Amino acid sequence: MLDKLIRSSSPMLQGAGVTLYLTFFGILIGLLMGLLLALGRISRNKLISRLCWVYIWAFRGTPLLMQLFFMFYALPLLHPSLKFAAIPTGIAALGLNSAAYLAEIIRAAIQSIDKGQMEAAKSVGMTYRQAMFRIIVPQSYRRLIPPVGNEFIMLLKDSALVSVIAITELLRTARLMTNATGDAFYYLPAAAVYLLLTSLFTKVFDTLEKKYSVYM
Repeated sequence: MLDKLIRSSSPMLQGAGVTLYLTFFGILIGLLMGLLLALGRISRNKLISRLCWVYIWAFRGTPLLMQLFFMFYALPLLHPSLKFAAIPTGIAALGLNSAAYLAEIIRAAIQSIDKGQMEAAKSVGMTYRQAMFRIIVPQSYRRLIPPVGNEFIMLLKDSALVSVIAITELLRTARLMTNATGDAFYYLPAAAVYLLLTSLFTKVFDTLEKKYSVYM
């Protein structure tokens, strides 16, 4: 067993690196798009608000696995220029899917800020946009730490789905080693690495929450 662990350590670490790479860039895209979608959802422009709602509805209402298949296999059938490499497609799918969930999280955080803050900002001459980005959004970020932490952990685990488009992340590494040797043992160290990563980032977000959360 020790020999198997030693033999699998290098490819497992490489697979874990790909998993973290996908997760970090996926959550970054999700946060940026989620903020825009959240602002769109609460916009006074009904068309923008409706379009943002449709995006959130579509991505939350369909499985991430289906979105991966659509982006990697179906889009190129519509036009050859829509075919992209596996890793950019995986990151895009994770990010676009995450954005739909983070948009609702961010919207709830923004709307939880007392309306008097916006009125006070306008009373000193700020525009709606200035008040939103200088007063409201900076106050709401503290309330985002727990739910964003949960979304990060979910995305870390959901990144295993990109193995279906031949990205050799942690799960696919374990599967390839199992297929090559006929020994399912390699799923155990892969599961241990997932557990280690999720535990580590859970601790990180717990620490951030204790330090910055408004609920303290």
